[in-house]
Amino acid sequence: NNWGTGQATGDILCLLNDDTEIITPDWLEKLVARVSLDGVGAVGSMMYYPDDTIQHAGVVLGLKGIAGHVFRGAPRGSTGYAGRACLEQDLSCVTAGCMAVRKEAYLGIGGMDESFAVAFNDVDFCIRLRAAGWRIIWTPVVELYHCESVSVGRHNAPERAQTFSTEVDKIRKLWGPVLDFDPNYNVNLSLSEPFSLAFPPRQTDRTEMTVLDRDGTTAITRSYSTF
Repeated sequence: NNWGTGQATGDILCLLNDDTEIITPDWLEKLVARVSLDGVGAVGSMMYYPDDTIQHAGVVLGLKGIAGHVFRGAPRGSTGYAGRACLEQDLSCVTAGCMAVRKEAYLGIGGMDESFAVAFNDVDFCIRLRAAGWRIIWTPVVELYHCESVSVGRHNAPERAQTFSTEVDKIRKLWGPVLDFDPNYNVNLSLSEPFSLAFPPRQTDRTEMTVLDRDGTTAITRSYSTF
């Protein structure tokens, strides 16, 4: 992705897995329309497994420890908690399995962190994108099938266990406070079971994020309340 971005001549990139099948005929036009809105840096789509159950309807940071796809396994057409599986919305993270990104934003935060070889490169990318002031939108009007991990294998396969464990530790060390308090997920909701009540409610905190540019110098530091 980083190499391809350097070769691209357009203003908008589309990161797309090679194990996907397009459902929406004008999918690219719809992604471009949304990523062209003022302040939007990236847009993600609705993705289904081949059996018409939801694979990706947005990501909640901190879910199941690091980050989790919400409504995974729900039947296609499900509305989800408070309609969130069928409503366009701002989120903290979307999958790079199908993501439209402004080239300006991609380059501005230094692209993907290539040290994440197995998992979490899109989570890290989205956290840095938001820290740099960009919005991230998820839309259900762009639909794809995703035969997850068909081409490269599962990230948690036994032969990758050590690498995956190392990357879990790495992203937790980098973004622990951000992972624990996703500003787009209410602190009264659980990180163990998505959209169930947390008891007691999780505490709010203040988070400071520093984004480095390609030369390793500080580009932006942003502090905000994670309520």
